Amino acid sequence: MSRSATLQRKTSESSIELSLNLDGTGKAEISTSVPFFDHLLTAFAKHSLIDLSIKASGDTHIDVHHTVEDTAIVLGQAIKQALGDKAKIARYGDATVPLDDALARAVVDVSGRPYLVHTGEPAGFEFHLIGGHFTGSLVRHVFEAISLNAAITVHITLLDGRDAHHIAEAEFKAFARAMRKAIEHDARVDGVPSTKGAL
Repeated sequence: MSRSATLQRKTSESSIELSLNLDGTGKAEISTSVPFFDHLLTAFAKHSLIDLSIKASGDTHIDVHHTVEDTAIVLGQAIKQALGDKAKIARYGDATVPLDDALARAVVDVSGRPYLVHTGEPAGFEFHLIGGHFTGSLVRHVFEAISLNAAITVHITLLDGRDAHHIAEAEFKAFARAMRKAIEHDARVDGVPSTKGAL
């Protein structure tokens, strides 16, 4: 059974068209009109092995916030839809990823319970403009929107880092690697990996 989803979201602030395949090879066709966000999402696809196609536009003449947020909302919704009943998945995944000066750890539980713990970024990171448009505060906001809409528990910890670009990218790559493990099929799992019988 194909674990894929195609979703659209249109508001007065943005227009999002997104499709993904959880059992892909990491192919990415990303165009959000926010170049650094495209870079992060491409890295996410590559390292999660999720095929991801996104076409997004919005009121970026005001701020990129709406387009980034709405894209992350739809990505979370698509992950949840594609996971289906979550039968035979590993459920848990973790990864620690370096990028030069930056070192990030991510732990994921495909729990059905949305929760985000995100710590360790240096003071002032949230105000840093990366690529001229993408503020550091959006990194947490993206993870928050994904975890809430995918109904997954996510812990992301920055262990070290100085360069804002490296920090953001290391966090996305760690999250991608953790997701890759969590959503993988495990042949030894019988049904849903929970004593409750549902996730």
